Amino acid sequence: MKIYEFEGFPNPARVRMAVSERGLQDSVEYISVNVPAGEHRQPAFLKKNVSGTVPVLELDDGTTICECTAITEYLDHLNGAPSLTGASPRERGAIHMMQRRVEAGLLDAIGAYFHHATVGLGPDIETYQNPDWGQHQLAKAVATMAYLDGVLETTEYVAGDRFSMADITAIAGLGFAAAVGVSVDSAHTSLHAWHERVQARPTIAAA
Repeated sequence: MKIYEFEGFPNPARVRMAVSERGLQDSVEYISVNVPAGEHRQPAFLKKNVSGTVPVLELDDGTTICECTAITEYLDHLNGAPSLTGASPRERGAIHMMQRRVEAGLLDAIGAYFHHATVGLGPDIETYQNPDWGQHQLAKAVATMAYLDGVLETTEYVAGDRFSMADITAIAGLGFAAAVGVSVDSAHTSLHAWHERVQARPTIAAA
């Protein structure tokens, strides 16, 4: 398998964490796409992903799978029983619900703040910006951090008692936030404790 990505960006980081959690490192070849230079908007890459975003998983037969959730679903079912996307219908429902809440409320919101309310990736990439929208999304991200702190007061992980792709998305979201200067309120002790705990996982550290 090949994974087209730009190392260090939050969404590629999500897939790297999934690969590591599932022990698939030896099955994957990472291929860098220079997003800051606009390589993701070139025809050759757009043939792989019409959305022009990374990461993209390419299978040996040429099939491409885009979007982090879809890629994680595929990887999670390759090697034994799924662990990141849920085994039972109830688990799957809870994980997908929380994954989407974290993705929209934290990771995507921080992304909108970065691309609209800061210099982002520079004028050649950021061809349209709406600073008011970026600030609105920043407030949404801060509110989501408070929400997650409340959730984690009563659960070990974001979607229950087992580490899942919802946790991976939250790790990436907080990492992105920190990179653009947005920190978690010190009063959110449950979120801080969770973050320290999951970052200490050998598979996450390795990714």
